[in-house]
Amino acid sequence: MNKGLVTAALSSILLLTGSLAAVDWKAPRTPWGDPDLQGTWSTEAELSVPFERPARYGSRQWLTDEEYIDRQRQTESQLRQDNAEFDLDHADISNAGAVGSATSPPPHWLERRETSHRTSIVIDPPDGRLPALTPEARRRMASTPRGSFSAGPYSGPEDMSMWDRCITRGMPSAMFPTVYNANTRIMQGPGYVALTYEMIHDTRLIPFDGGAHMGPAIRQYFGDSRARWDGDTLVVDVTNFTPKSNYRGSSAALHLTERFHRISGDTVRYEVTVEDPFTWAEKWTAALDLRLQGAGMFEYACHEGNYALTNMLRTARTADR
Repeated sequence: MNKGLVTAALSSILLLTGSLAAVDWKAPRTPWGDPDLQGTWSTEAELSVPFERPARYGSRQWLTDEEYIDRQRQTESQLRQDNAEFDLDHADISNAGAVGSATSPPPHWLERRETSHRTSIVIDPPDGRLPALTPEARRRMASTPRGSFSAGPYSGPEDMSMWDRCITRGMPSAMFPTVYNANTRIMQGPGYVALTYEMIHDTRLIPFDGGAHMGPAIRQYFGDSRARWDGDTLVVDVTNFTPKSNYRGSSAALHLTERFHRISGDTVRYEVTVEDPFTWAEKWTAALDLRLQGAGMFEYACHEGNYALTNMLRTARTADR
């Protein structure tokens, strides 16, 4: 048995359950006295975790030592596959998005070096499964364009997702890892916190002004955020989403409560509670651990004029003819 894997597994379990992080550990303070969450943080280790919990884990949030070691082996195997020679002459172009396909990113972009003990990203309800969709949500989703993840039709750019169009991944999608660019930069100033997401490079500037949210007539892709401190936990209340945000089929009534809590020198625990009575039968909560990165973030140069969008629409017009 790989001794290094066992040691890493035990250390991670202790950290995640709080046994390794001293109970009296306190986050450092900014010069103006707030808990300091600043830095570039990565959710890369959570990429291998299913969003919803497989039934075999029941209500368990964490893998056993043996299960973690098995997942680590799978992660290492996937990493070797990702880093295989990028051979377009032998690419399986029918498998869009697979490493080695004509539409996949270069293998060295992919981020699978770490893994996590979580059994699922969703932690509440206790079974780690999303609540049932409302009948209204099912009807709404059936008529909502799914962009490049569907067979069309592609009548115009509006039939593509905000992500396809390089406009935004939206909230809370921007917090969840996806193949590469899993970093979030947190910066603070007196009365404000700023979150920059590496994927598409969105930035949210969030005030601690204690004021009311914007009026309901003003709707934004990232909603309207207001921050406060609950002890050492940063709590962000988010409302006023546009229906175009469409998180997992959500409506304009989407309401998020985000919590950021620094549990050690190199880890910030993130939780988001999602409420939308027009989409889900009850609210639900997802969680991630953000790990401190030594380097900053690189430019993400995606834009709405990307060749893929032009070519998909051109191909659709050819199919029409």
